[in-house]
Amino acid sequence: MEAILEQLQAHGSLIVGVNVFLQQLGLPIPSVPTMMVAGALAAQGHINGIATFAFAVVASLVADVLWFSAGRRYGYPVLRFLCRVSLSPDTCVRETEGIFERWGFFSVVVSKFVPGFSTVGPPIAGALKMPFGAFAVASLASAALWVGAYMAVGFVFSQQIDAVLAWMTDHAVLALTVVVGALLAYIGFKAFERYRLGRYVDAARITIDELRELLAQEPRPFVVDVGSRLAHQARPHIPGARMLDLDAIARANDFPTDQDIILYCACPNEESARRAAQILLGKGLKRVRPLAGGLDAWIEAGHTVEHGIPATFTKPAVNRA
Repeated sequence: MEAILEQLQAHGSLIVGVNVFLQQLGLPIPSVPTMMVAGALAAQGHINGIATFAFAVVASLVADVLWFSAGRRYGYPVLRFLCRVSLSPDTCVRETEGIFERWGFFSVVVSKFVPGFSTVGPPIAGALKMPFGAFAVASLASAALWVGAYMAVGFVFSQQIDAVLAWMTDHAVLALTVVVGALLAYIGFKAFERYRLGRYVDAARITIDELRELLAQEPRPFVVDVGSRLAHQARPHIPGARMLDLDAIARANDFPTDQDIILYCACPNEESARRAAQILLGKGLKRVRPLAGGLDAWIEAGHTVEHGIPATFTKPAVNRA
């Protein structure tokens, strides 16, 4: 711990900047504690607070621009790639889509303060063709607010942070045990949640070939594309599929009981389709089958798709009549 503090005092601005850059690229490296410690050291005169703030803001902006460019070039799949490595991939996808649906431009400004959204916000902004100038301004404002807020907390509570650091230095083994234990408990809980969800629906999954055969028969199965409005606009879908999100599926009580209900999504591990299946099974429906591989597997097999309306940042006009 003392070695870390010595390095922060000697190279504080650079260390904080690199830490922020790597964290914003998506690496599981926490940057908030570093920024708070930097604020405390700035209050004590050990590092240049203004330079550290500037380095961190620029580092965050550079990482955001890289992800924005990736989203602009490769589109919506970039979001799925980022969420695939999340411990809560379904939540990652749905919450990101929901935030952009509600706030558009301003969602980028607040993105740094929303857990799980900081990294996935820029690529989806690029995928939705947000103007680069508007994105750069919003990203810069977000980084300045984010870095400034946590460095300010460290500055104001510098004495308390110094006491915590001193305690951690004297009890390094205990502090490390608590941190690692909490992290392992969280990972274990998320893994159990994923197992519990999959246990109910894995056996009922339908393959791409089975679905293709069913679609050629009468009556056709009831196919549901599970996703948000934003997702339905931004990507293609299987011809004839109904476009529903999880909330609509939970509210509806008129699903057919005499047809197979095929659920698919374009999300990591078919998480949304699995959750939709669990909801319908809870309603007493028996012929519920998630599509193995989801939309990606359907497209990779070379089957026909239909395209939705392109999504943009243009908000609909308000009816003032």
